[in-house]
Amino acid sequence: MNSPILQLLVLAGIAVFLILRLKSVLGTRDGYEKPPAPAPGPANAPRRDFEVIEGGPDHDINDHVPAGSPEAEALAKMKRAEPSFGVADFLGGARGAYEMILMGFERGELAEIKPFLSEDVYETFAEVVEAREAQGLTIEAEFVGIREMSLHDATFDDDTRLAELTVKFVGELTSVVRDRSGEVIEGSPTSPKKQKDVWTFARHMGSDDPNWQLVATGE
Repeated sequence: MNSPILQLLVLAGIAVFLILRLKSVLGTRDGYEKPPAPAPGPANAPRRDFEVIEGGPDHDINDHVPAGSPEAEALAKMKRAEPSFGVADFLGGARGAYEMILMGFERGELAEIKPFLSEDVYETFAEVVEAREAQGLTIEAEFVGIREMSLHDATFDDDTRLAELTVKFVGELTSVVRDRSGEVIEGSPTSPKKQKDVWTFARHMGSDDPNWQLVATGE
């Protein structure tokens, strides 16, 4: 066998080996196969193009307040003032803040929650805690969880860029009040009770401080 033919056979063998090797490697990858081409339709079939419609409904807003409501308009202004703001993200933070602030108040540990309270709310909380201490009362509380939570109101001041969001909470916790002698005068350590609150949080949109402050409480 002459040299050119031998070289062709060797090259052909190497090519077959490489093809088989490549096929075996690609066959171990899932999810990248090209989908089969659709069967051709009639020549005059209408073309269906799906385009993203700008200016459509914002589900991050409409999932929490009625579309077109004053609350929805206020939330939209907040987003324009601070594009990174999200209603769902805020409510997630409010859920954690509710537990932290509620437990801080119940246990009289206000130092840790002070940065998240307006001056008026902090002073009100401090007065209640001081009155309890003056009477020799102590509270033992444990947070069970939030049973219900909803966005109740939203306002935005165009001039000051101050946003206020009011949230309804229905929490559940155990709470025991003891007197100076340690006797239980109210509550039970084993029977949870419902705690209903309507809290308003405020923040200047676009500011460097990302924290919302509790500015009003109610039931």
